[in-house]
Amino acid sequence: MPAAPSSTGPSTGPSIRPARGVWIAAVPLLLFAALISLLVFGLGNDPRKVPSPLIGKPVPEFRLPELTDPSRSVSSDDLRGQISLVNVWASWCNSCRAEHHALMALSELPDFQIVGLNWKDDAADALRVLRSTGNPYAMTGHDPDNEVGLNWGVYGAPETFVVDQEGIIRYKHIGPIDSQVWEKTIRPLVEQLKAKG
Repeated sequence: MPAAPSSTGPSTGPSIRPARGVWIAAVPLLLFAALISLLVFGLGNDPRKVPSPLIGKPVPEFRLPELTDPSRSVSSDDLRGQISLVNVWASWCNSCRAEHHALMALSELPDFQIVGLNWKDDAADALRVLRSTGNPYAMTGHDPDNEVGLNWGVYGAPETFVVDQEGIIRYKHIGPIDSQVWEKTIRPLVEQLKAKG
């Protein structure tokens, strides 16, 4: 009578577990695929449409010297009582210069004030720009060290925040304001805030 096959002997059938080398080879491929997915996702999304976590919240408390008169200050208190467009700008910013003409035109409108936040800039350079191109700002806080910009979540210039009469941030626009941005987005919001008044 033949002996029963031993259950402890070596297996002669095919292994059902993949070799360890296959997993090691697959890891770089999986990482590469994940990186490509992230790049495609990032390129397909407009960074200007990233919402600010400050929308619907009071403006961060701040106090800065006023750019054109350092004996005065600009503070969060100045953003209460009327609608404000808080515009982040700098003399070294080409996009800021591109939007300057639009800001000059908007500064003639009576429904809001434009408050400047001169960001990561040299005061003398900023003043030179305002003297040569005009000053659309009711007041401008000078923030050379990004102390205030950091709390507002600023990561570039230009950026513009719409602040309501109670000092609540209602909208953030990244990039220059032009006629299309004004007519399609900011103007309807200003009119809505004015009606709530």
